[in-house]
Amino acid sequence: MLEKSELLQENAALVALLRTIDKSRDTWSSIAEKVVRQGSAIQVFEHELDPQHHRLDDPDEDDEYDDRTQMMLLGEDEVPVTTQRRAQLLQAHEEAETLVRNWEKQGLDMVSVLDERYPLSLREVVDMPPFLFSKGRFLSPNQQDMGVSVVGSRNAGSEALHFASDVATMLVSKGLTVIAGLALGVDAEAHRRALEERGRTVAFIGTGIGKYYPAKNRELQELIERKGQVFSQFWPWQGPTKWTFPARNATMSGYGIATVIVEAHEYSGTRVQARQAQHHGRPVIIRDAVVDHTQWGERLAHKPNVYVVSNVDDVASAINSIQKVNGELQDAINGLVAQASAYADHVGVG
Repeated sequence: MLEKSELLQENAALVALLRTIDKSRDTWSSIAEKVVRQGSAIQVFEHELDPQHHRLDDPDEDDEYDDRTQMMLLGEDEVPVTTQRRAQLLQAHEEAETLVRNWEKQGLDMVSVLDERYPLSLREVVDMPPFLFSKGRFLSPNQQDMGVSVVGSRNAGSEALHFASDVATMLVSKGLTVIAGLALGVDAEAHRRALEERGRTVAFIGTGIGKYYPAKNRELQELIERKGQVFSQFWPWQGPTKWTFPARNATMSGYGIATVIVEAHEYSGTRVQARQAQHHGRPVIIRDAVVDHTQWGERLAHKPNVYVVSNVDDVASAINSIQKVNGELQDAINGLVAQASAYADHVGVG
């Protein structure tokens, strides 16, 4: 666990890396993966400054070579940074230190991949965001937030809104968190119902944490900040764009154990979450009406880990199946870990 001052320094290095990213070879997610692998954004930043003398650890690399031999064998492949690039990095780091200090003073809570509060579920996905800004209540460290995303059209009809409300009620009754994107329509209905049922709800927004979009949902967002949790994977000043909402949906799909698609049309942004849920290995629960009225829904229905439902009881049954499979998988993993530990102890004793 990092001390507060150490975490601020690491966050500054991470911010500097993200603001000077070389898009020809990196993405925000690849930077996050490097930082997690090294256990330090500072080490990755130092590598960017001087790759020949600050090499990154490679988990697949043979340990039989000492550092000097590795430098002789591999160092020539590392191209020294240009003077311009070095100056850019150093300036970005200076600005990043100011940013993270100001965010702290403003009460903005940056939760990076190096923070123990970073959601466990997002650490499992290949496109994990390097940080989240948060407003609201965290669960205990190392406790996974077991939740289900409820998504659908912003212009949903009354029947779809009623369905979303009933799904939220059912999820709360099972002790599950209701996850949604704070959009109008289905999302807002699911959030409201979860709060009315005194359950936990988490909102992933498609803007910076300091923004309220759409404006009509400001009161709801502030209520979730007080009684649930709001996450943003963007800079605090980021406004709404065509790319932020699909990115938000992808993160939502990784955060929850499943996604329920209540209502969607042929070109709905909900498709992004369905696709990413499949990519993340998360189950998708889709209403038969969406399957019947969209080509992508019809194709999705024939893929593995997809449940087609017609009513809330069907959704509950699907959730039960998903939880059972997840529980059996976790038991198997725990068994393998126990066997490995016992074997290691045996070898050590021997």
